[in-house]
Amino acid sequence: MRKIKWLSLLLIIGLLLGGVMGCGQSQESATPGAGTESTGTADKEERLVTLGIIQYVAHPSLDAAREGFLDVLKENGYEEGSNLRVVHKDAQADMSIAQTIAQQFAQDEPDLILAIATPTAQAMANATKDIPILITAVTDPVSASLVESMDKPGGNVTGTSDYVSIAAQLELLQQIVPEVKNIGLIYNSGEQNSIVQADEVKKYAAEKGLNVVEATPTNSSEVLQAAQSLVGKVDAIYVPTDNTVVSALEAVVKVSYDNQIPMFPGEGDSVVRGGIATAGVNYYRLGRQTGEQALKILAGVNPAEIPVETQTEMSVIVNLKAAETVGIEIPQSVIDQAIEIIEE
Repeated sequence: MRKIKWLSLLLIIGLLLGGVMGCGQSQESATPGAGTESTGTADKEERLVTLGIIQYVAHPSLDAAREGFLDVLKENGYEEGSNLRVVHKDAQADMSIAQTIAQQFAQDEPDLILAIATPTAQAMANATKDIPILITAVTDPVSASLVESMDKPGGNVTGTSDYVSIAAQLELLQQIVPEVKNIGLIYNSGEQNSIVQADEVKKYAAEKGLNVVEATPTNSSEVLQAAQSLVGKVDAIYVPTDNTVVSALEAVVKVSYDNQIPMFPGEGDSVVRGGIATAGVNYYRLGRQTGEQALKILAGVNPAEIPVETQTEMSVIVNLKAAETVGIEIPQSVIDQAIEIIEE
């Protein structure tokens, strides 16, 4: 009897121990289950791409470059609000704001950064040497110390340049205004991209026996006064792809129209806004080129190995209404070259 009791007691203890071990096994199996769920979340987070966009100022050309870039990402499966998070910051043509944005992006560490225009590209490149940076609407990335060379960027920065042949643009100006002797040049001497272009304008003018009269506003509020300073001194005005001036282009257009001085900008959107003509880049297409480079980086290619690209096909755009307003006629030979003609 006592032996039976002991056997019963041992059986109960065994059952209790088995239950404890069973609980232990259940918790252990739950842990991998939780781990699997955590891994799934991590995978989902890995598929979420965070893109920081730092733009120097809002104007049609830079906006178009941004839109082209995002359109390429969308067409290739990166959908904002789904697997793409976009943080867009505008520096409002203020370098102190640009530097603050750049430092914040460097701290937040997005997967990729799009820097639009030279000043913001420089601010961003100075803020981080680790995060991949795509640049666009940058005239001369080498002189801006953004890359080692166009073919071999050598760091965390690559992208596209909006460089155009200044000679081709001024030749177009001379075709339309053959009697030109004095060219007004409006640009911000604090923008590296504009300095490069201004030097080329002056070089071309020296070769062709033309005189250049400079006006150098330092911010958008000074653009009107700068344009007015050229009245009575010049036969035509040339505006390079300068962010400060282009952001306040309506002030230049007003001076042009009021004083019958034809104005020739360095890019197409400014022709639409009142310039006479240009042979320039299409900024939407330039943004798309940059987007294609972004896809390579997201696929694992090192930015240092992706050459900086330019746009090889220049687009001639003419504004017949603007020409009529300032009292000039655009030759048919120029109109025949145009891919876009603005008549009203």
